[in-house]
Amino acid sequence: MSVQGVTTTGIYCVPSCSARPLPAHVIPYRSPAEAEAAGFRACLRCRPHRRAPEAATGPELVCRAVHLITEGALDGRPEADLAASLGVSVRHLRRLFVEHVGTTPDQLARSHRTHFARRLLEDTDLPVTDVAWASGFGSLRQLNRASQQVFHAPPTELRARRRRGDRLPADGGLTLRLPYRGPLDWDALLDYFATRAIAGVEHVAEGSYHRTIEVDGLPGALELRPGEEGHLLLRAHLADVRGLIHVVQRARQSFALDRDPTAANEVLAADPLLAGAVAARPGLRVPGTWDPHETGVRAIVGQQVSVRGASTVTARIVQRTGRRVSGFEDLGLTHTFPDPATLSQADLTDIGMPASRAQAIKAFAAAVDKGEVPIDGRLAREELLAAITAVPGLGPWTASYLALRMGEHDAFPVADLGLRRAASPGDEPLTTAELAARAEAWRPHRAAAAVRLWTSER
Repeated sequence: MSVQGVTTTGIYCVPSCSARPLPAHVIPYRSPAEAEAAGFRACLRCRPHRRAPEAATGPELVCRAVHLITEGALDGRPEADLAASLGVSVRHLRRLFVEHVGTTPDQLARSHRTHFARRLLEDTDLPVTDVAWASGFGSLRQLNRASQQVFHAPPTELRARRRRGDRLPADGGLTLRLPYRGPLDWDALLDYFATRAIAGVEHVAEGSYHRTIEVDGLPGALELRPGEEGHLLLRAHLADVRGLIHVVQRARQSFALDRDPTAANEVLAADPLLAGAVAARPGLRVPGTWDPHETGVRAIVGQQVSVRGASTVTARIVQRTGRRVSGFEDLGLTHTFPDPATLSQADLTDIGMPASRAQAIKAFAAAVDKGEVPIDGRLAREELLAAITAVPGLGPWTASYLALRMGEHDAFPVADLGLRRAASPGDEPLTTAELAARAEAWRPHRAAAAVRLWTSER
C-alpha cells in the first residue's frame, strides 16, 4: 500500500486521504512500514492501518520473504534464520529489502505485528496483554515499545481513540474484520469451497464458510462471512489467542484476500476467449488453501475421480484418521484433518480408492512431514513442482494444482481435461501442447485464467 509522508505534520496518509498538504511537503513511500521506518506515524483521519496491504512486488525472493514474514518467520527468530531458509546471506536479504521494500525484514515484521495489534485494540475488548500475545509479540513490553515506535502512542491510548463503530460484538467467539482490495466475488469462492468441502472438517451454510483448525495442538474453528463493503468478518473459536495473527493470515490466504484480481483481469480481458468472463465476474479470485497438506491429499484423491466422489473418499479418510472434536457440531464440524505424521502411517485400505492412490497419499504425507516437500512458501514455483513430482504417484497435474492453490500466480495444470475443453473453439478438446501455447498470452496470471476456464467449462 503506497502512502505519503507529510513533513510538516510527521504523519503518513493514503493518497485518497481528504487532507491536502502542499506537494512540496509530501514524500512518497512504498508502504506504511517504510514511512514508519522514516519516523512518520499513521494518519488518524484515513487510518492506513485498517487498509488491506498491497501484494509484495519486486524480485521473487523478496516476495517469498515477505510471505514468510507474515507467516511468522521472524516471531522470536533472527533475520539470519529467514535468510537461511531462502538460501541467501542475511546481508543480501537486507540489501534486497532496503532496495525493494524500503525497510529491513525486522522492520517489516514489527510493522505487521503492530498494525494487527492496533486492529485488535479497535475491533475487540481483548485485554492489552492478550493483544500482545495474539499479535505475535513475546511480551507486553515488546508491544508497548513497538506501539510507541510505530504509532507514537501506547496501546491503552490507541484503544481510547477507537471510534464508536470500530468495536465488533463478541458473540460466541472473537470477531475480526478482514479487509481486502479490489473486487471480491464471495459467492463464487464459497461455491468453489462448498463443492469440495470435506465433511466434518469444512461446512458451508447460509453464505458462511466454517472449518476446524488446530493451533499448537489445540482444536478450534473458524467462521467467515461477508461484512460491510471491503471486508469479510472472521469469527474465531480458539482455546488460546496466542498466535492469532497467523490464524488470520491463513484465513486471508484461504480466500485470496491479498490477491487483488485487477492486474490479472487486465491481462485476461485482452483475450477474446476470457474477456466476457472477466467482464461478467471481475471479482473472481483464485481459491487459496488453509493447509497445503490437506489440499494436496484432496487433490490426490481426486485424480481421475469426480469432485463428489473425491469429497466422499476424503471424508472417509478424515473419519478414520482425523481427530474428533466436540463443541462445534452446530457449525457442522466434527473432526480436524489428520496431520502429515498421522496420515503417513495410517491404514487406508478398504476406503474406496485404489491401493496405488492410498500409497501416494501416504508418501506425500511422509514427504511433507520430513520437510522434503516444504509447503510454507519458501520454494520457487519450479522448485515446488519438482519437489512434489518427486513423490511416487504424484504427477504434473497434482503438483500444478497444489501450486495454484498455494498462491503461485502462474501455476497452470496444462494437462487438465476441463481446461483443454474450455479453451477449445470446437467440440474436441485442445491437446496439451495446444493449450500450453494458447496459455502463453496469459502469463504471469495463468492461475487466474485456469479458474476462469474451470468456471466457464462447457
